[in-house]
Amino acid sequence: MNNKVILSLLFCFLLVASNEMQVGEAKVCQRRSKTWTGPCIHTDNCNRQCMNREDARSGACHKSGFGAACFCYFNC
Repeated sequence: MNNKVILSLLFCFLLVASNEMQVGEAKVCQRRSKTWTGPCIHTDNCNRQCMNREDARSGACHKSGFGAACFCYFNC
């Protein structure tokens, strides 16, 4: 009887531990904005447009070629 209790408790512990390991932050993917036109000067404006028009998590201006472009970040 004692072995069954120990095995049951061990099984419950492993079950809880495996569920805790699965919790994590989603991977983030980046792509150039499809709605932004012109050079990206202010990251705040890019961020706002990515969230409002493209349903992205966020956005930021990054160097692209000779200027800067607006890039949006999404959950992969």
